[in-house]
Amino acid sequence: MTRPTCEIREAHGLRLLALPREGLAILCEADADEILGEAWGRDADLTLIPAERLGAAFFRLETGLAGAILQKFVNYHMRIVIMGDLAALSAQSRALRDFIQESNRGESVWFVASPEELERRLAARAA
Repeated sequence: MTRPTCEIREAHGLRLLALPREGLAILCEADADEILGEAWGRDADLTLIPAERLGAAFFRLETGLAGAILQKFVNYHMRIVIMGDLAALSAQSRALRDFIQESNRGESVWFVASPEELERRLAARAA
């Protein structure tokens, strides 16, 4: 995977590394390593990944890919946000729906539908 073209944004005292919607799919742990390296290299506090960039296997929890990728970010103390409308996928998988809800209760991994939802969550966290 080539280095992702990313943007750094500042929000509520945090540096967000935002991947663009277009780009190579994140299909394995090695792809996540590349993104994590980019986040560290740019002193990001949080990495924002559009859901469209994640391969279908990520959302099939039985593959273990989501757990492996997200755990890697958690282990390296890099917060991660997956952004996109996952309502249809969640409706098809109770396990995914429960995983998203449980993740959103914490501070390390969030699933948000929109930039506005992320803004609300960051504002509430900063308050």
